[in-house]
Amino acid sequence: MTLALFSGSLDKLTAAGVILGGAAADDMDVDLFVLLQGARAFKKEIGDDPNKLEMAEYPGLKAEFLDSLKTLKVKSWIEFFREAKELTNVKIHICGLAGKIWGGEKLEDFVDIADDICGIGEYIESAQNADVHLFI
Repeated sequence: MTLALFSGSLDKLTAAGVILGGAAADDMDVDLFVLLQGARAFKKEIGDDPNKLEMAEYPGLKAEFLDSLKTLKVKSWIEFFREAKELTNVKIHICGLAGKIWGGEKLEDFVDIADDICGIGEYIESAQNADVHLFI
């Protein structure tokens, strides 16, 4: 599976985490490409701090969303990603341009689950060869 993560919003990162968890449970190999706004969420200083992320859908419901996740004992988006990487072959690629837009020039600028920084050509090639291609 190839997953393109364009959004860096809390709700869409959580959705991507759930999808990634399902793919891992099904033992799928996943190449996840972090594009544009998604790269901001992967910066070390942003990472797993929900206070630094906004909601794409219904921004006024952020507190309710976070409260519901806590009540339901749902993992954070980054915990879903980490768990998926432990369960199956998940590679997380940061788009070089996207990283630079948010001040990330090297891999060390991003959370520890990022595997590399690459160009858009690698995403396009992966999408062309994937059995499943999702864009979030």
